[in-house]
Amino acid sequence: MEYTHLGRSGLTVSRLVLGTANFGPETSEEDSHAIMDRAHEHGINFFDTADFYGVRTDGSGESGVTEQIIGRWFATGGGRREKTVLGTKLYHPRSSWPNDGYLSALNIRRACDASLKRLRTDYLDLYQMHRIDRNTPWEEIWEAFTVLRQQGKVLYFGSSNFAGWHLAQAQEAARSRHFLGLVSEQSLYNLLVRWIELEVLPAARHYGLGVLAWSPLHGGLLGGVLRKQREGTASRSGSEFMTALLARHRDSIEAYEKLCADLGEDPAHVGLAWLLAQEGVTGPVIGPRTVAHLDGSLRALDVKLDDDTLATLGKLFPPAWRNGANAAPEAYLG
Repeated sequence: MEYTHLGRSGLTVSRLVLGTANFGPETSEEDSHAIMDRAHEHGINFFDTADFYGVRTDGSGESGVTEQIIGRWFATGGGRREKTVLGTKLYHPRSSWPNDGYLSALNIRRACDASLKRLRTDYLDLYQMHRIDRNTPWEEIWEAFTVLRQQGKVLYFGSSNFAGWHLAQAQEAARSRHFLGLVSEQSLYNLLVRWIELEVLPAARHYGLGVLAWSPLHGGLLGGVLRKQREGTASRSGSEFMTALLARHRDSIEAYEKLCADLGEDPAHVGLAWLLAQEGVTGPVIGPRTVAHLDGSLRALDVKLDDDTLATLGKLFPPAWRNGANAAPEAYLG
């Protein structure tokens, strides 16, 4: 396993991040525990979850099942909690009752305590804001987070799905309080969706934030979807949106899968390797549904893409702005 620091912090994390959103909805508790055990066997120490992952199917609408599954795994002992860098998130309302969501000081306190209870731990390594809350001032957010840090309930803080200027707002507000601020940003990023290169990645690099890439294979479109369709091994029926997206990018994806075949590599591994080669990216968040999926993803760490291959991938999946600029504001001028 390869390791790096999470942003400018001293925290050491694996370059593959174990995403857990499938635990409960797609993957049984027994299999989820097996995946987490195998992750540790491979040296993956960084797990990502959220307080609303896993909605019960008994009609109650209760979420948080995924955190409960992880908590019961921690409870089996064997140093599982101590070996894990655990990140969870808050923001999404858990009911229709006022103050049961977003980033008020009240919800931050309640949501953190609820996650700690479900996860059966007394602290979080990384607490991430799942979305920006435009109605809560940063003074209130950082004060509430400072209290959690003083109480020993949270060690580091991160964001998810922020714009570049939101990262600047957050860090400057933290700086005024002499607080460490954010150490990571989790964003949608893959060969097909490169918007964060405009402002989020530059802001993250400037402020020393590690970038975690979610949906690194864009719902499987970069994981050999056309080959799997031909072989009859496609595991997901695909939504109407994803079907339309495949139709729109079919030529590029066909060329991509041919390039991967010429390289002798699985498309999924090439897609992950591309992310690992991007400056400022800590690692992709992989979401295996089986132990076999997890085992296969490790190959990405050994795939080294040369400059010619990276250039070819850039031509197959150019950024949407396509005017030769690689960041804002120049990208807005073409």
